[in-house]
Parts: sequence; structure tokens; C-alpha cells
Amino acid sequence: MEDKIWFKQYPEQVPHSIDLEEFASIADVFEKCVAKYRPLGSFTSFGKTISYGDLDRMSRDFAAYLQNVLGLKKGDRVALVMPNILQYPVALFGVLRAGCIVVNTNPLYTPREMEHQLKDSGARAIIILENMAHTFEKIQGNVPVEHVITTELGDLLSFPKKFIVNTVVKRIKKLVPPFNLPKAVSFSKALLMGSIQSFHRVDIGPEDLAFLQYTGGTTGVAKGAMLTHRNIVANMQQISAWISPRLKEAEEIVVAPLPLYHIFSLTLNGLCFMKIGGRNILIANPRDIPGFVKEIKNEKFSVFVGLNTLFNGLLHNEDFRSLDFSHLKVAVGGGMAVQRAVNEKWEKLTGQPILEGYGLTETSPLLSCNPLGGAGNRTGTIGLPAPDTDIKIMLDDTQEAVQGEAGELWAKGPQVMRGYWERPDETAKVLTDDGWFKTGDIAVMERDGFFKIVDRKKDMILVSGFNVYPNEIEDVVATHESVLESAAIGVPSEKSGEVVKLFVVRKDASLTEEAILKHCREHLTGYKIPKIVEFRDELPKSNVGKILRKELRS
Repeated sequence: MEDKIWFKQYPEQVPHSIDLEEFASIADVFEKCVAKYRPLGSFTSFGKTISYGDLDRMSRDFAAYLQNVLGLKKGDRVALVMPNILQYPVALFGVLRAGCIVVNTNPLYTPREMEHQLKDSGARAIIILENMAHTFEKIQGNVPVEHVITTELGDLLSFPKKFIVNTVVKRIKKLVPPFNLPKAVSFSKALLMGSIQSFHRVDIGPEDLAFLQYTGGTTGVAKGAMLTHRNIVANMQQISAWISPRLKEAEEIVVAPLPLYHIFSLTLNGLCFMKIGGRNILIANPRDIPGFVKEIKNEKFSVFVGLNTLFNGLLHNEDFRSLDFSHLKVAVGGGMAVQRAVNEKWEKLTGQPILEGYGLTETSPLLSCNPLGGAGNRTGTIGLPAPDTDIKIMLDDTQEAVQGEAGELWAKGPQVMRGYWERPDETAKVLTDDGWFKTGDIAVMERDGFFKIVDRKKDMILVSGFNVYPNEIEDVVATHESVLESAAIGVPSEKSGEVVKLFVVRKDASLTEEAILKHCREHLTGYKIPKIVEFRDELPKSNVGKILRKELRS
């Protein structure tokens, strides 16, 4: 595209390229980082911190267990089914160091969803939190999994906290439904058995697969995006180059409420902050806002990672608003659009705006981001392309849009997946022969080169021939002081094809439909104004808190 004005406007803020040859693989990144930052804290959970040295030792032991006791080979798939607990990074890096492929699996999956993913990936082993083991028990006879490793929530905590946490979870809160997996081995035993085995370093190259990262299935059957070591390392380098001017090596404390099994947190929290020796505070259940605040209230956190619904929920919590934000340097938002009203309230409270980025599972995930600081951060846009990333807006498969014209966003760069696991037909739908990835998002390039997502292609509402984008309506509704959350969808109409239906979660119980519509009339043109308003106690959300319009439509 012709006007890459941002290179002139923000030369000191926007990195243009990265060193793709610095690291050969994720294992290479890991080994160099744990050697450099050995005594420093790497991850904290429930008040317990493990050092980079601890992480090195335990992941080595786990890798040795996989190699020698289970007999897993390079390229075998291993499913991880855990929330943000210390066992997750230990298992993650153990699997990768053994040369195996990680299959991240949502712990909240139903038996049907879990069965599909384990079958599709051909996973040979699974590491699963006991709380979800009953789900696996229901489908174990239908999947190719040969080896089962179970873990309790507090397994890597120190005594007596380990005993207390595991007892409370199992005996008092009764959060572990009964299950029967007689051949399962405990995570603690696996580490112990691995500690007496030799670890055989595996030759892992940039093009070897690191993850089968499954899409959420919102466009049909969940598909495994094949992400190579090069994909993930490149995106780590891209994100690091973008935010490193604000950060200091071996000093940063990062709040990590989004699950590490999600691509956004996986790359950002799992790797980017490891590269600079940061310490991640893992939040196992971010929906428990009081518990969340308790976990971080005594920490001098400098980086906060979240998404719009989480930021919004925290802003409405009195204890959170009373925290000390004086050390905060960067807040990063992804996963869904950050609403202007939420960003403004966050900046007013914390002194830092939310740095909004954009990406997808298939792109490891970051494709673009707002520049750090000052006028560079443009709320409501997805910023500028990441280093070594090309973006263009297409009207169709052959015609490129002009500046200001809405079309599908296509992207190309070293972070773009190889394709979908064993689905060449689906791969061909989204990847062109020359490497362009079709995101399915509708976007425009603004006059100064910044990009703005208008909406998902499939979520667009067509009212009397006019395109209506749910994000715009939700942004307007979010500015009403009595609205907590909202979501807009299209519903059939004989007169106009579709009309806008709005779902609202009230902050103030006295809020009426007429008050909502009056607010919309002041800020939206006629055909965009909702025709139907439905109040709900809550909106359906994904595992990371993203509002699911698909469920509202169904």
C-alpha cells in the first residue's frame, strides 16, 4: 500500500523488522532464558513463586519422563488440560523440550468437544487437572490417548499450603467430581520418575510444529492451527520489539489472568516476558474478581494483560479500584475490541491506556498493535502492522480496497500458521498460494495508516442494504452509565431483511428499554438503532471472556 505514513510519523516507536535467526526454536529461547535468569522468579500462583532455575529443572524432569518412561517421540501430540497453575508452564516446556507437539485444550470443554479435539489431533498423552478428569473418563474409550497424567490444583505449592488447597478443593468445596482412571499417573510421580532419567536433547528446527492450537469453533467444527516454532518465536520477537522500550530486563511483574492455553496469553505471558526475565502472576480463575484482587493486591505489578470484558469487570470492583497502580507501565488488551468507554475509565484509574493489539489463533496471534505512548495510541483502532508483517484490505479475492474503504483484512508474515491440521480444504479457503491469510475480519485503513476493525465478516448485519457493524453499536451503548455489558446481533425482518437486536446487562436495575433507545438515537443513525432490546443477567462468553454472539443468535 502506498501511504505507510506511520514510518515517518512514529520512527522511534514503531520497529520495522526483527531478527528471525536469533533463536532456532521455543526450546532454544527457553534454555537461553533459564540460564540467564536462573535465580529470578518466573511464575507465581497462589502465593508460591518458582524460579527460572526451578522451571528448568522440573520441565527437564518432565521431558525425561515423556521420553524414557512413556516412550514419546519427536512429533507426538500431547494434550494439556489445565488452567493457570504452576503445573502448566512446567508441562508446557517439558513437552516442547521433548520435541513433542502441544495440543492446548480448554479445561471447560464438554465431553463432545474434548473428544473431537483429542481424536482430531491424535494425542498420545494427556495432562489434566483432576477437576476435569471426569470429563475425560467419559470419552477415554473413544480417543487415541495412551497415557494419562493427573494433577491436583496445589501440587506444586509448598507444604502445608499444598495439603490445605488440595483438601479444600476436593473435600470442602467438592470441586473434583468422582472419576475412575486406574492407569493414570500423578504429575508429582511423573516428575519424580523423570528426575532419575536422562534427558535427551532433541534437534528442533524452526519449521517443526510446536502447537496444534484449536480455534474456538465459532465458524463450525474446531480446527487445529499448525503453529511452528518459527511462527511462535517470530511473534515473540515482534511483540518484544514493540513493547520493550517501556520495559526493563529482570524487573517486570506481569499480571496474567488470561489462560496460558489461549494463544494471546501463551505467546505474550508465556514467552515474551520470559525473554526479559519477567515474573508472571498466574490467575487460575479470573472470574472470581475478589480472589483475583487478593492475588495481586500486594504485588508491584508493572504489566497487566486482559481483554475488554475483564477490564470492565475489574473497573466495577471497589477493591480493585483501591489498588496501587503507581508501578504500572503497560496494559495490553486483546481477544476482542477494547471499547472506548472502558479504555477511558481504565486510563483515568490507572494512569495508563490499554494498548490494543489485534490478531488470531492462526497468526500466533499478533498482527498489529498501537504504538506505545502519547499520540501513538489510537483508541478504537488496531494500530499499525507488527514488524515484518504486511496487511492489506481486499474487496474480494482480486480487488484491493482504497484507503478508507471497508473490506476483508488479509495479512502476511512469519507468524502466519502453516495451515489447519489434516484439513487441506479448509486451509485453501484462508491461505493463498503466495502466503496471504484471509482473516474474515472487516477493516479499513485510515488516512494516517492506522487500521480499524469494523467487525467480523459473519457478524455484519444487513439492514435495508446498509451494513451495520455490531462493534459500533456496542461501543455507543457502553457509554451509557447504567450499562454493564451489551451485545448486538441481526435478526430476520420481512421489511428490511434484518434488524438490530440488542442484549443488555444492566448495572442499574432501573434502566429501561426507552432509556437505551433514547441514548442510541442521540449517537446512531436511524437504521443502526436497535429494534429489539432484551435485558439479561449475563451474556454467554468464551473461556477467555469474549462475548459469544453466535450463542445469542442461536
